[in-house]
Amino acid sequence: MTVSEAIKETTARLNDVVERPRLEAEILLAHHLGCERSRLLLRDRESLEKPEAFFALVERRCAYEPMEYITREVSFYAEEFFIAPGALIPRPETELLVDEAVKLIGQRGYRRVAEIGVGSGAISVTLARLLPDLRIVATDISQEALAVARKNLRRFGVEDRITLKETSLLEGVDPSRVEMIVSNPPYVAEGCDLEPNVSDYEPHTALFAPGDGTELLRRIVDLSAELEVPVLCEMGYDQRQPMEEYFRQKEIENYRFYRDLAGLDRGFIVDFG
Repeated sequence: MTVSEAIKETTARLNDVVERPRLEAEILLAHHLGCERSRLLLRDRESLEKPEAFFALVERRCAYEPMEYITREVSFYAEEFFIAPGALIPRPETELLVDEAVKLIGQRGYRRVAEIGVGSGAISVTLARLLPDLRIVATDISQEALAVARKNLRRFGVEDRITLKETSLLEGVDPSRVEMIVSNPPYVAEGCDLEPNVSDYEPHTALFAPGDGTELLRRIVDLSAELEVPVLCEMGYDQRQPMEEYFRQKEIENYRFYRDLAGLDRGFIVDFG
């Protein structure tokens, strides 16, 4: 079987599974061959190396395993991050959270930030790369996620500016190290049906929160109020109303929501600073 034939067969296998079967076939094959996707055209008549190993990857994708877990790479903020099962796959909308954090840090001159739920480390690493004077303490309850984050800290050379800590919220973190909190916590409501590539593979502890999904969001807001520091959180597009009700209940006045390019509410900023 040639490279060209492998692409054709893989495209057919993926046709009923993914939206862009040809593209994903090429991504899988480029990963298997260890080359850039643009180089496949130059190799189309070559014999496929280790076809059994390649089609094992294809079967994993046919079973809806996320492409990012198969290739161990995910694009975030125009960079390629390491990713593996046990850490939530960063989404494009989370780049908006980074944008909002950068703006607020620039306006206030903050130098000490805490991230709750570091996951893959994409948020903290990106903030550290964009803001060289920033020092970050990043927490997570998952050892698997922290192991992934640690690899990304090394990949981007920011180990000296980001401290990882296995803990819930900010337990055991020195308050003097926190001038601002940023978080993309679990906010999917319990019982919510998700696509199989998400529900069957990504860590549920990083996805689901009790009840309507806002419990952790509220706890993080309460924590930021105790510390008297601003907090930026990603949330679900349908969670503005319950969060506004909570802000009114707590008599919180200084807050705003931000939206994505589709006009959907994606997160909020509460200013206790």
